[in-house]
Amino acid sequence: MKEYTLKYGCNPHQKPARIFASDGELPIQVVNGQAGYINLLDALNAYQLVRELKEALHLPAAASFKHVSPAGAAVGLPLSETLRKMYFVEEEELSPLACAYARARGADRMCSFGDFIALSDECDESTARLIAAEVSDGVIAPGYTKEALEILKTKRKGAYTVIQIDESYRPPEMEIRTVYGITFEQRRNDCVITPELLSNVVTKNNTLPEEAKRDLTVALIALKYTQSNSVCYAMDGQTIGVGAGQQSRIHCTRLAGGKADLWRLRHHEKVLSLPFREGLSRPERDNAIEAYVSGESWRVTSPETWPLYFAKQPPEFSDEEKKAFLAAFEGVSLGSDAFFPFADNIERARESGVLYIAQPGGSVRDQEVIAKCDELGIAMCFTGLRLFHH
Repeated sequence: MKEYTLKYGCNPHQKPARIFASDGELPIQVVNGQAGYINLLDALNAYQLVRELKEALHLPAAASFKHVSPAGAAVGLPLSETLRKMYFVEEEELSPLACAYARARGADRMCSFGDFIALSDECDESTARLIAAEVSDGVIAPGYTKEALEILKTKRKGAYTVIQIDESYRPPEMEIRTVYGITFEQRRNDCVITPELLSNVVTKNNTLPEEAKRDLTVALIALKYTQSNSVCYAMDGQTIGVGAGQQSRIHCTRLAGGKADLWRLRHHEKVLSLPFREGLSRPERDNAIEAYVSGESWRVTSPETWPLYFAKQPPEFSDEEKKAFLAAFEGVSLGSDAFFPFADNIERARESGVLYIAQPGGSVRDQEVIAKCDELGIAMCFTGLRLFHH
């Protein structure tokens, strides 16, 4: 197939719309449903991310994409009982690939609502069952087992978008795009990110455990496909907070840090034992949890509203309890797609448990940033590699 016609472009009034191959055939096949313009942008960016994660860390990988940035990305490490409960997969038998998707989806469940999914490996039945339980626009993978495809075809009354990509495909060295009638050309961002990139540690604390190298690799590869400016917090083989598309780096750090804090608060026993009302959907649970752990708990705990979400009124979760719980949060890794221009980013990152940082370096204030890391006991490496993505 050399060409695929789309329903419309970014918006319904942008017609006609299509994708096509200038040379040869398209490396993708839509095996179910109809892919849209934004779907395909998400799918192709997300698939590059998971393919590179697998190559770098030798584990199956998954990504949950929304509006051309990852809401979550992860490799297929086993889930603890706490994570199983957090991600609503307590009773599931999980393959390594399913573990990767459960982590990617669970990183930021609010932002993953209606995601486009990318899988590094053939989609198996275990992973398809997780996808079937979530609100999602579609999935891209190098293949699907017969059982998995049958499950996925039941979503959206048979209209769920399923894309298969040729995993041997490699794009041309040069990429081209048109903006306002003007053609841009550049070498595609084919930099290779592996743990070996993290050797230039510039702080007094020069210890990067293997787990930190893994998590920093996850963060940097995720940033390679995140709209800039961007910062990513990662832990336990998955992203836990992505701040994308902010004009100020401190706002990236705050946004991603706030998401990482919410992810951590979901570990609290009060959250894990919330008495949800029978029949409450997963999105409704996500909304209730988000309000309960954020500063808007009144939305779901007041006498007028708690019966909409819970079988009984949930216990108060005070700011003091939250602060104490977050204070014990340690071992988080953080990647940045460009240098930190001010030390305030380091202070904010440390508030969310960050002990390991990877960034390009190159700011006139590098020494101030290094000094702040030394003061706070953070190990930081300079990669020399900027990862802007637009």
